[in-house]
Amino acid sequence: MREQHIVAIANQKGGVGKTTTAVNLGAALAAEGHSVILIDLDPQGNASTGLGVEADQRAWTVYDLLTGDVDLETAAIQTQVPNLSVVPSTPDLASADVDLSQTADRTRLLERQLRTAAPGTIILIDCPPALGLLTVNAMVAASSVLVPLQAEFYALEGLSQLLGTVKQVRQGPNPRLRINGILLTMSDYRNNLAQQVEADARETLGDLVYPTVIPRNVRVSEAPSHAQPVLVYDPSSKGSVAYKRFASEFTARLKLVPEVA
Repeated sequence: MREQHIVAIANQKGGVGKTTTAVNLGAALAAEGHSVILIDLDPQGNASTGLGVEADQRAWTVYDLLTGDVDLETAAIQTQVPNLSVVPSTPDLASADVDLSQTADRTRLLERQLRTAAPGTIILIDCPPALGLLTVNAMVAASSVLVPLQAEFYALEGLSQLLGTVKQVRQGPNPRLRINGILLTMSDYRNNLAQQVEADARETLGDLVYPTVIPRNVRVSEAPSHAQPVLVYDPSSKGSVAYKRFASEFTARLKLVPEVA
């Protein structure tokens, strides 16, 4: 039986391309033939919107999944991208840290639900920009953590805090958790600073840093306003090409092969 691959996409710093990476990595993996479920664990719900799921379509959400009012199969909505489903989010999720704080095994709520996914499914969890209960639930459920890192001056600051949280989870409720890798995003090679940040990241983190770097690209920025992944909006753009290349590297790290030629 093939195992599930559950990857939390996390960085407590906002604006680093986390949701963009979740949406476009999901689309690229689905295009390779993998069955993908994206869990929109961010109360802003941007991943849901970016995949064309309107607010009035979100009858069941991640909040309902966490409370056990609905199961994974029912909550997941098929998107415009074949093989890619999303469990959507709404602003109601913002109260989850407080609402669920007294719940038994509150750090395992998501894990219990994701166990029901079909073998071979790739589950991507778009975490909120914080290290609260929602992100901890994602890390307890996940087999690995992917960290998008923007190529800017403060990029490496705060990373140690995130890695510390991963270490705590690994020493406690989820010993199998590991770092999948670091993905450099929103990079502009015309900027010397971006080049320096990349060099520093590779020197500090070594092979954890993915070879592919996601460039700053206007088509990537435009795609969410059209409720589409950039791979659908403009398949030939530099952003699309980069995310396709990254998806191949990602599957290689997970030791996956495409389901279709």
